[in-house]
Amino acid sequence: MSEIQKPGTEDQATSKTDQSLPDTKSGSKKPEKPPKLEDKPFEEFINDHLIPDLITSFKSNGILQTKITLEEKERPVVGGKCWILEGTINQGRRFWLCFAEKKISSSKTFLIAETGSEPSLLESFLIDEKKTTLPLLRSRILQRLNGQKWLLSN
Repeated sequence: MSEIQKPGTEDQATSKTDQSLPDTKSGSKKPEKPPKLEDKPFEEFINDHLIPDLITSFKSNGILQTKITLEEKERPVVGGKCWILEGTINQGRRFWLCFAEKKISSSKTFLIAETGSEPSLLESFLIDEKKTTLPLLRSRILQRLNGQKWLLSN
């Protein structure tokens, strides 16, 4: 036997559930998610997220003298203007992460130089990765510098 409900006498549980759902008929939308870090403007991502994250990672690896900047200038070794994340760590060792365009997904190259010398080799960086993220950039920079035995743990 089915129960017939009179208009205006709806079950309270149904009423509460219906009120908590967004009203899609009137055009209201679900709250928008904040943009992913990687979707933020290039300079904001680098200056507000990547650089502080790298400095924290360097400190946890025993590198206390750190200077990291972002500038658009001539790429070392081969020339050509690009966006460069330039870092100087303990005793003047330097590294450069070069972005071909003003976006983190652009092609990237990496250079290093020991104290008192200029870089002489340009390496492709993250060429096989489909998506560039903050953790990926940080880990690969640290991995590359660790390969040079520049981190304290070596």
